[in-house]
Amino acid sequence: MATLKEKRTCGQRCEDFGHFVWNSDNGTFMGRTPEKWVYISLYYVAFYVVMTALFSLAIWVLMHTLSPYTPDYQDRGDGVARHLWRGSQLDEDVQHPSCFPEALVFIIQFECNFYNCTKGKYFIQKTFSAPHHTKWSCPFTQSMLGECSGLEDPSFGYNGTRPCVVIKMNRIIHFLPSDHVDLPPYVNCTILDGQENVARMDYFPNSGVMDLSYFPYYGKLAQPSYVNPLVAIRFSLVREKQAKIQCRVVSDKISYENYYDPYEGKVIFNLKALK
Repeated sequence: MATLKEKRTCGQRCEDFGHFVWNSDNGTFMGRTPEKWVYISLYYVAFYVVMTALFSLAIWVLMHTLSPYTPDYQDRGDGVARHLWRGSQLDEDVQHPSCFPEALVFIIQFECNFYNCTKGKYFIQKTFSAPHHTKWSCPFTQSMLGECSGLEDPSFGYNGTRPCVVIKMNRIIHFLPSDHVDLPPYVNCTILDGQENVARMDYFPNSGVMDLSYFPYYGKLAQPSYVNPLVAIRFSLVREKQAKIQCRVVSDKISYENYYDPYEGKVIFNLKALK
């Protein structure tokens, strides 16, 4: 037989809630005695201590499996170098030489960990024999860029019609650009547009070669004094004094014809002299 449930007032509901929070008859707080609350608190403290310890142990084991010198995973795989060239479109006005150094000036730091390397051979180092548990680096001096070094002409030729462009390879740890020591990588530039406006191109160092002694690169931590091998190209502009140039590195392990990435392995820029 159904019975009509009495509707409780707000005061009665508050009284019931207060009785739930603290029941003086049974001595319970929110339905449990103080002793049970102590057991529950100890259980959760122990649970989270164990979880924190397991998480810390997992992170500790993970960090000890990682090498501080070589990344476990790279987006540039062994044997194929991608996105090697850094460059930008250079449309420089020779009437404002103060803005030229921002596009071409490079910094070469001289430190003590330089080694007298053998040209034409890979500089393989299996031990950390340099000071402070590091590896040696082959020196690359500014004067090696010859007339494009900026020593004699701080404007790098942009105050006239013979501008210089400096090309640098991205650093890839343990990358060897060629399997043949007699074929070192070198920079080759071609004129895509305005062939009649470029009288000649001069490469510095000679023939635009990046010597094998600068490879492989072992990382910033292992080689803090490493300096990228640079190649400078001086363009002699004539007639309309503008051209579209493509420069790339020539090596059997560096691809440059990628349908999905047309700028892989090369750099394309414009040169324009207004004078």
